[in-house]
Amino acid sequence: MKVSLRSGYAVAAAALVCLGVVGCGTKVQGHTYAGNGNVVSVEFQSGGKAYASMGPMTSACTYTQSGKTVNLICDGDTTVLTLQDDGSLNGPPEGMLAHMTKVK
Repeated sequence: MKVSLRSGYAVAAAALVCLGVVGCGTKVQGHTYAGNGNVVSVEFQSGGKAYASMGPMTSACTYTQSGKTVNLICDGDTTVLTLQDDGSLNGPPEGMLAHMTKVK
């Protein structure tokens, strides 16, 4: 009986670790996303800092994330991005950041 009780605790602990890992995967911090044929990319760093690149030009930006919504602020303009279940980011459909996938 003690062995199966310990096994139950081990399974429960493993499940909590898995949930924690999945929860960590819903943050953009520490990841880089690219889109539009890799012409544009956004590198999200810690402390709300980000770098957006379009071709050879790079801009220092800031961002905030609340759940699956990411507000990217570059040069005073805010772009609202939505984190998808597959890990990609969707922005305004008519813009350069319409759909970006995680590259790092």
